[in-house]
Amino acid sequence: MQINGIAQIHGPQAVNAPHKSASTQAAPQNEAAYGADQLDISDEARLLSLALESPDVRADKVLQARAAIANGDYETDEKIGIAIDRLLDEIG
Repeated sequence: MQINGIAQIHGPQAVNAPHKSASTQAAPQNEAAYGADQLDISDEARLLSLALESPDVRADKVLQARAAIANGDYETDEKIGIAIDRLLDEIG
């Protein structure tokens, strides 16, 4: 761009739309001619979506655990055995 003082200022100029080339083929009239869009969601993404939509705290489970702790029957031999087995599975 070159500026040559105020004598070279031009007035507004027309803005023209882009030129379109004439098509020799008729444009498809329906979506089937273009093909359908497709979206594939992985199983991991589906599970993540379910996890994000679920409530952070399950109040019913919290109340059950508090009641079991208060009654003294929360820690049973069966629950401790299951916890140990799961821990050993994670380690091994």
